[in-house]
Amino acid sequence: MSELSNVRRTSADPAASIGSRDGWNVPFLVACLLVAVTAVLLAFGALVTTYEAAMAVPDWPATYGHNMFLFPLAEWLGGPWDLFLEHGHRLLGALVGMIAVALAAVAWRYPVGPTVRWLTVAAVALVIVQGGLGGARVLLDDTTVAKIHACTGPLFFAVAVALAVLTRRPAEAVTPRVAGGLCAAVPVAAYAQLVAGAQLRHLDPATPPGTFHTLVGTHVLVGLVVAGLAIAAAVATRRGENRLARRWAWVATAFVICQIALGLGTWVAKYGVPSAILPDSWRLADPVVARSGLGAVTVTAHAVLGMVILGVGVALAITAAGRQPAAPRLAPLSVAGGRRGRPQEVPA
Repeated sequence: MSELSNVRRTSADPAASIGSRDGWNVPFLVACLLVAVTAVLLAFGALVTTYEAAMAVPDWPATYGHNMFLFPLAEWLGGPWDLFLEHGHRLLGALVGMIAVALAAVAWRYPVGPTVRWLTVAAVALVIVQGGLGGARVLLDDTTVAKIHACTGPLFFAVAVALAVLTRRPAEAVTPRVAGGLCAAVPVAAYAQLVAGAQLRHLDPATPPGTFHTLVGTHVLVGLVVAGLAIAAAVATRRGENRLARRWAWVATAFVICQIALGLGTWVAKYGVPSAILPDSWRLADPVVARSGLGAVTVTAHAVLGMVILGVGVALAITAAGRQPAAPRLAPLSVAGGRRGRPQEVPA
C-alpha cells in the first residue's frame, strides 16, 4: 500500500520526479554545485584581471614545468599573490570542467528532458572552449583573446544557472506577454553590458581617447538599459500569478542598484573624481589605486556582480516564461496475480 501511495504522490507532484530517485533530485544538486563553483571561478578570474596576474604563470597547461594538478602546494599557497590567483584560477577551471562533465552524465541517465540534456552538452563544449581560450591568453599574451575569454565565461555561467533552474521544479504560471518580454530582455541586456565592460577591463594602453570615450559611454548606456528593464520587469510582474518571477525581478532590481553604486566606485578607483564635478575642497588628489585593498575589492565586486545579475536575469526569464521540461509520466500501477508491478516511464 505504501508503494502505491508513493507512486500516486510522484505522479501528482512533477517536482518529485524530475530527475529524482529515492527523493534526491540529483541533476539539480549537481547543477547547483556547478553554479557555486563557477561563481568562485569567475571571482578568481576577476581578481586575476584586477591584479593583472594573467601572466604570473608563463606556461600552459603546465605550471612552471609541473603538471598543473601536481604543482607543489607550498609554492602555490606561499608564493606571490599573483601566482596564487592565476594557479587557483586554473585549478578551479579544471574543477568546473569535471563538474560539467558529471552533470552531462547525470542528465543523460536521469529523466530530465531533452532541453536539459542538450544544455549540458553545450556546457561541456563551452567549458572546453573557455579552457582553450585561457591557454591561448597565456601562450599568445594577447589582449584580444583576453577579451573573448572574458565574454565566454559569463556565458557559461548563464548556461549553468539555466540548468539549475530547469532541473529545480515544474513551471509556474506563465506571465503576460509584455511582462514576459521584459523579463527575457533583462539577461540579454545584462550580457551586452558584460561584453562592453570586458572591453574596458582589458583595455589596450594604446587605445585612442575617442575609442575609450565610446566604450565608456556604451557601458554606461547599456547599464542604464539594464536598470530600466529590471525595474520595468519588477513592476510588470507585481500583480501576476507567477510569484517566483516577481521575486527574481525584485532581486535583479536590487542588484542593479548596487551595481550602479559599485560602478561609480570603480570609476573613482581607476580614474579618480572628474575635476568638473566637485569643488577643490572635496576633490580627490589622486584616484584610489585599483590594486589597493579597497580599490581591488570595489573593482572586482563590480565585475562579479555584473555576472551575478546575468545569472539572476536568466532565472527571471525562465521562470517568467513558465515553460520547463515536463516530468516523465508514469504508467498506471499494475497488479497481476497479487503482485505489485513497478511504475514504468512512458513517453509524454
